[in-house]
Amino acid sequence: MSTPILDFFGFDNLTRPTQAQDTELIQQLAFIPGIRDILMLRQVHALEHATVWVLSEQSSYQSTDSQLLAGFSTEQGFYLYGHLNQATLRSAVNIALQRLTGGEWNLAVHPRCGTNVSTGILLAAGLAVGFHLLLPRGPVEQMLGLGLAATMATHLAPDVGTLAQRYLTTAIPFNLAVGNIKLTQDAWGKAAYFVEVSWIDRATIN
Repeated sequence: MSTPILDFFGFDNLTRPTQAQDTELIQQLAFIPGIRDILMLRQVHALEHATVWVLSEQSSYQSTDSQLLAGFSTEQGFYLYGHLNQATLRSAVNIALQRLTGGEWNLAVHPRCGTNVSTGILLAAGLAVGFHLLLPRGPVEQMLGLGLAATMATHLAPDVGTLAQRYLTTAIPFNLAVGNIKLTQDAWGKAAYFVEVSWIDRATIN
């Protein structure tokens, strides 16, 4: 997934960690309270994105339905909203996990992720403050600054959001095993499928 910003800074040439490197990193950071929950949430987030990609690629799945898919990740698993059936979802999750751990790391990033929205808001706010401080205090200049901030944020948000997903909010799910998948309700009472996952301690297995 190459973009101008990724090319300019050379980020597209960076590689995701291998399973051995991932396990070593977890061991090194084990002293930090809550680090496993953070790492697990990042891995679940990646699996959620990859599952949506796999469902979107299936010829039997209507493109209009794939546009309606949405997900929400937790440390215990992820919710998936949309027109699905349990068997199709389980197959997609297993395929997604296999492809992610097999090297298809681009599946961890999705353009409709909330990270992109959050990044856009932060960029717009930061640029607006910057232009406010740099430009004269006249109303015309300030309105021009707000317009420039909004335009630049809209242009930069997809690329910066991609970077944030790749290196901050997702991680390859080397330590996840898929558990039960059930139709349930989220905290707001909305119907969704919940994909349970469990943590595999690779250090003890190896």
